[in-house]
This record gives sequence, structure tokens and C-alpha cells, in this order.
Amino acid sequence: MTLALSAIVEILERSYGPASPPVTDAFEAVLFEQIAYLASDDKRANAFAQLRERVGLTPAAILAAPPATLVEICERGGINGAERAERLKRSAALVLERCAGDLAASLRQLPLTQARKLARSFDSFGAANAETLLLFAGIAVPALDSNCVRALSRLWFGGESGRYQADHKRACEALAAQGPRDAVAFARTFWLLRRHGKTVCRRTEPECGACPLAHACRFVHDSRG
Repeated sequence: MTLALSAIVEILERSYGPASPPVTDAFEAVLFEQIAYLASDDKRANAFAQLRERVGLTPAAILAAPPATLVEICERGGINGAERAERLKRSAALVLERCAGDLAASLRQLPLTQARKLARSFDSFGAANAETLLLFAGIAVPALDSNCVRALSRLWFGGESGRYQADHKRACEALAAQGPRDAVAFARTFWLLRRHGKTVCRRTEPECGACPLAHACRFVHDSRG
């Protein structure tokens, strides 16, 4: 039995509660990604909260912030704090210069191909990060991170292939094939699958016995023979 995406979302919301994204704005999504490196969700959220309280989350506020303050905040999110503080400054300058300060509006006004190109202009943003950024701009794209890809790969396909880009493409295409969905629905899917992948459907030692989707998971079925 292959669960439809709507059923997956319903089951995960019953297990975890409604999705509660830490950011809802496209430029905030850039900051949230760049504020930390190889950090836990709690550590990233702490650094982001400090940025919100001590500096602000607009491009103008980031550019006006003392470099030492940005470095101190970024160091809460892991190593290379000075480098990531510079990334925040460059991102803010890019949004002011190319988007008149409004990244989300600029992304929505562009054809999808050009919007993707703009989204990938930010330091450290690959294809997956760019799709997530489009999602926070209100553009309905099936955005997924590695946790989402792993969860869907196991659930629908029995596991990962070992080639992440191929798995990411396959999972996104499977999401898109579910039918028309709006950006809000895709965002709910993203955050619920991300949480599921980080807490239950982990890369190592997944807790299949506690998984609310186990009854319809090909990975579980195949592992039991």
C-alpha cells in the first residue's frame, strides 16, 4: 500500500502536531540557513533568535550591524563564525541591490527558471536550498531537504539509492505527481517530513518500531522480508 501525500501529512500531524516553521519569509530563510553550520536545530534556532533580537532580520539591519556582533551571534551556530557573518552581509547587500530589499517579491515576479537562478546566488545555496527559498517566497515547488528525501525514499521506494541528487530528483518528481498543491501545503509537507526524518526516520538507527507510517513503508516491509 502506497500512502498518498495527503495521508502522510495527516498522519504526521496527528503524531507531531501542526507544522510550525521557524521562518515564513524568504530572506529570513536565507539567514536561517547561513546563521549556522552543522548545528542542531536548537543551536541554529538559538543563533537565529539572537540575530532577531540584537540585530533584526531585514537586509538594512544586517548591513548596519557591527561585524563583531554578527560574528559573535554566528559563533553560536558553530564553527567559522566570521565567515558566516560575512555571508550574511553579502546576502543582505544582494537583496538590497538586486531586489530593492524585497527578496520574496522579486522571486515571485520572475519566471521560475530565473527565480531559481536568483535563489542560487546566495553563498552555500545549492539546488535543494534554492527550492526551499522559493517555497518561502510563496512559490509552489516541491522543496525537500535530506531528511525529507530519506523519509520519502524509504516510504515510497524502499530506501535510498546512494546517489543523493538522484534520490532528491525522484522524491520531488513523486511529490509533484500527486497533483496541484499550493505553497502552504508544500511547506507543511516540508517541515513535517523534516521533523520525521530527524527524529524517527534517521539515517542511522531509525526507530521503525515507533514510526506512525511503518504500516505502509516499503523500507520496513522489505527489511522484514
